[in-house]
Amino acid sequence: MRIIIATIFPDFVRVVKEYGVIAQAVEEGKIDIQIMNLRDFTHDRHRTVDDYPYGGGPGMVMKPEPFFELYDHCRERFKDLYTILTSPQGVTLNNRLAMELSKKENLLILCGRYEGVDERVKSLVDLEVSIGDYVLSGGELAAMVICDAVSRFVPGVVEDESVKRDSFYNDLLDHPQYTRPVEYRGLRVPEVLLSGNHEMVQLWRTAESLKLTALRRPDLFLARQFSAEEKKALIHLIQELVKCVEGHQDSPDSLSGSGKRW
Repeated sequence: MRIIIATIFPDFVRVVKEYGVIAQAVEEGKIDIQIMNLRDFTHDRHRTVDDYPYGGGPGMVMKPEPFFELYDHCRERFKDLYTILTSPQGVTLNNRLAMELSKKENLLILCGRYEGVDERVKSLVDLEVSIGDYVLSGGELAAMVICDAVSRFVPGVVEDESVKRDSFYNDLLDHPQYTRPVEYRGLRVPEVLLSGNHEMVQLWRTAESLKLTALRRPDLFLARQFSAEEKKALIHLIQELVKCVEGHQDSPDSLSGSGKRW
């Protein structure tokens, strides 16, 4: 897969491909990330990419010409081109959308700035994407987030099992994670994770994932069609909950990894 990010701040965006698993994937040729400077597609001595808005008003608007010429340049090189514009008016990025975008052969991300882009630029765009309901100074950070989220689904960039266990991969939040030491400042790793019983470990992880989703994202929980494994985990959670209520005891590991009363 190839991701092209069009921006007026290429040095700012370039770091997205210089660290972590994405940098390794780029080095191994599993994904190609290209950063293109919109100013390279201007023709005046000042390399102007913005101008005053027609009709008046504060701020500046990004001119259409650099976007159109960069787009034409990319279309000549990459025939199958899917184009995104970072925009607060766009659909909100989520895991499912990132997965769909990862199937595109060539993904072009256009970064807006200032008061926005000339409306005519949107005639080039297949999809407008937002990363949340807040204001950023420009689309570069959003483009980097999109690039990172999409890259994780490109085969070979991240281990398949790691991707499947990520929060939101299957519309559930991920279960808690622990590493050494077993005990730190009085806080212990849940015993089930030390048991060596892989079936019980998986049951615990599924139960914790369901519990966290129900507590923090009830919208996802209520919309879910539960698998047989998840139903078994829910039964296990209910059984442990009943034990806690009947015994008036501290919650067990399956309900709280901290040992605190719930």
